[in-house]
Amino acid sequence: MNRMTPLDIQQREFKVGFRGYDRQEVEAFLRTVAQTVEELVTENVMLKERAETTEGQVGELRRKEATLNELLMNTQEMAETLKQTARREAELIQKEAELKAEDLLMNAQAEYGRLQREIFALQKQRVLALEKLRALLRTFHKMIELEELDQDSLPSGTAYKDKELPPDRYEGV
Repeated sequence: MNRMTPLDIQQREFKVGFRGYDRQEVEAFLRTVAQTVEELVTENVMLKERAETTEGQVGELRRKEATLNELLMNTQEMAETLKQTARREAELIQKEAELKAEDLLMNAQAEYGRLQREIFALQKQRVLALEKLRALLRTFHKMIELEELDQDSLPSGTAYKDKELPPDRYEGV
């Protein structure tokens, strides 16, 4: 089917018959039809241009939507990766803290054991020192008793009363 233009409609001529249509009425009608077709063609061209523009905008919006969807997916993946990394780091920090706590506890227990041994050794030394002191006191007590006995048995005015006794006197006491 050939497309008709408004100019085709205006230039169209009909054969006139014996009793044909009124020529002026047909020409007026053709002018009206040509004008209407011209308006429709202009409107059609504008609508096609608008449709092309709209299709271009829709295509651009679809590309932007695809880009945004891809960006959203990448962001979600990155967020998930960051969460996993943070979880792993938190777990490592926790394990490291637990190991340090265990190490501190072991050191504290070792120090406690060492201090307990030192306390026990000091207690033993105290007991031994007290025992030595008691023995020394007993020795001094015996020496005093012997000295008192010697003092009582010596006649008054003896030369040894204020002097030291010979060293072999107290040996073995």
